[in-house]
Amino acid sequence: MILKIVKYPDPILSRPGEPITEFNDELRKLIADMFETMYAEQGIGLAAPQVGASIRLMVIDLSVGKAPKDKLVLINPEIIFTDGKLYEEEGCLSFPEIREKVARHAKVRIRAQDEKGKWFEMDGVDVLSRCFQHEIDHVDGMLFIFRMSALKRDLNLRKIRKMQREGKW
Repeated sequence: MILKIVKYPDPILSRPGEPITEFNDELRKLIADMFETMYAEQGIGLAAPQVGASIRLMVIDLSVGKAPKDKLVLINPEIIFTDGKLYEEEGCLSFPEIREKVARHAKVRIRAQDEKGKWFEMDGVDVLSRCFQHEIDHVDGMLFIFRMSALKRDLNLRKIRKMQREGKW
């Protein structure tokens, strides 16, 4: 089932997600729905707060559904190592029509649980590193607009307010 994407400034996006302790059918259903929603929106990552669930869950697929083996489910994720810097353009499903350059680490190692609750570690480089960081920010209650320069953030917040007034947001 395709879920509704929560848009900024909904307060759920700024709240840290609760840790997940139950790995059950309800969680697996949410994961499946999140993948379906992400693919429908042509995204490569989606965090549970973006679909209205204030929990520490995210899904990633850099192939956008073209390579099922590339699907990643990260539950209770945390970054345990970082290296290097990237300054690349990002977008966000909760900020449609907003794309800006954001500074991130070039490489990260994450620790997370899979949908059965088993802990694992994984390295991400370049796009995957950026995706890990972006989605972990979501489950931590941090939004990419607050990682932009103050000037870019202000311009984009004005753009959002204008779209809200025009009923386009």
